[in-house]
Amino acid sequence: MDVLTENFSLYAKGFLGTVELTVYASLLALVLGFLMASFRVAPVGSFRVFGTVWVTVLRNTPLTLLFFAVLLGLPRFGIVLPFQLFAVLALGCYTSAFICEVLRSGINTVPKGQGEAARSLGMSFGQTLGAVVLPQAFRSVIPPIGSTLIALAKNSAIAGAFSVTELLGTYKTLNELGYSIVWTFFWIAVGYLIITLSISALFNVLEKRYGVAR
Repeated sequence: MDVLTENFSLYAKGFLGTVELTVYASLLALVLGFLMASFRVAPVGSFRVFGTVWVTVLRNTPLTLLFFAVLLGLPRFGIVLPFQLFAVLALGCYTSAFICEVLRSGINTVPKGQGEAARSLGMSFGQTLGAVVLPQAFRSVIPPIGSTLIALAKNSAIAGAFSVTELLGTYKTLNELGYSIVWTFFWIAVGYLIITLSISALFNVLEKRYGVAR
């Protein structure tokens, strides 16, 4: 317990840093994921190609490499942002590719007759997708989206290697202070467990309220 009680402020700072990264990157991933899923099923060929390239590139790029690309590449184009914002961009964009594929699988579960009925009423593609298809698709994919965001929370640990304040990075300071590495990582693991269980509990509530009965 000494590791935690004597360094509670350090753990708290790292914990809150991970929570912030997770929340902001999750919001970005959901927005981009919805957008790319829309592109993947759009009637416009250029949109489908863009969505396919986005998903293919990001799903097959190591997250660490993506961090390097964002942190070192964007400043070359004059885009200079705080390291935390760079980390949010890297995590959000990376996870959006997985959110997109989860949503696309949900879209495929919606009967085609739903879209045809909407179009027969004069609704545009955007109206059909936003008001008819995506709401039903989202209801069917709540659990896998939750699992994807839990993975995002754990992936946020990579940000510590790029000067971003987060939970895993606290071990460096504590190791320099001579604390037991075992207990240092034990309390770090507890912190991640709290975050992931919270996300799991939230999506369990959403599934019970909005999910499709199996």
